[in-house]
Amino acid sequence: MTMTRKLCGVAGAIVAALAVAGPALAADMIKAPDAAAMATMVNKGDTTWMLTSSLLVLMMSVPGLALFYGGLVRSKNMLSVLMQVFMIVSVTGILWCCWGYSIAFTSGGDNHFFGGLSKAFLMGVDGTTLAATFSNNVYLPELC
Repeated sequence: MTMTRKLCGVAGAIVAALAVAGPALAADMIKAPDAAAMATMVNKGDTTWMLTSSLLVLMMSVPGLALFYGGLVRSKNMLSVLMQVFMIVSVTGILWCCWGYSIAFTSGGDNHFFGGLSKAFLMGVDGTTLAATFSNNVYLPELC
């Protein structure tokens, strides 16, 4: 009985992994529109909402994490915890610009789970380049 449960668990894990990887494997078959068509698909409201939500997340993370971890230490160490959290967020932002953006938003060739390093250090990213979103025909400026 336990062997049957183990086999069902393994089969379920394989099916779940294939279900998650299916859209990533099918993404290569979707044709992207040309630059002129993408320029008409940029909406100022979408860009504004993306900037606003990014700002809210950043403003939530630094004080929120600092207050959370500051509650775990003595009150005289609160400033130290605040500076540690601020520095971690700063280093994370620098790492995102160095290679995180490229790994997240470029295709990796044979690798369907991680992107390549073609946009490492934000090479080729400027105010005129556009990035696709998960919605059909909705694009955002990459340097947004």
